[in-house]
This record gives sequence, structure tokens and C-alpha cells, in this order.
Amino acid sequence: VSNLSTCWEILDYEVKLYEMVFCRLTLDEMGDRMNELEQSINDLKVEMEMEGSPSPLAPAKQKSDGANQEDDSA
Repeated sequence: VSNLSTCWEILDYEVKLYEMVFCRLTLDEMGDRMNELEQSINDLKVEMEMEGSPSPLAPAKQKSDGANQEDDSA
């Protein structure tokens, strides 16, 4: 009974160890993906600046301001 109990404890420890390693690897992979996404966003911003394109948010704000002005005048 003692040996069986010890084997289960070792197995439980190994399972927990593998879970921790898996979680760590998963978090590292997610961090890498976030870094790649951030770099892609920065590259797109630079590309847009080189083309002279306005920010995609600027027209949306202008439209909403214009809509508010029309609502106020009506």
C-alpha cells in the first residue's frame, strides 16, 4: 500500500509538472503571437504614412461630428 501510494504521488506530481510546462509554453507562444501582431500593426501604420493615407479613424470622427451638427440644426 505504501509503494502504491508513493507511485500515485509521483504520478500526480509529474502531471502537475507537465501542466505547468504546457501552460508556460502556451503563454510564451501567445506572447510571440502578440508581438508579431503588434509588429504587423506598426508596419501597416508606416506603410499608410508613406502612402499619405489618412488614419482610418479620422473619417469616422468627422462623419459623427457632421451628423451631430445636422441633428442640432434640425
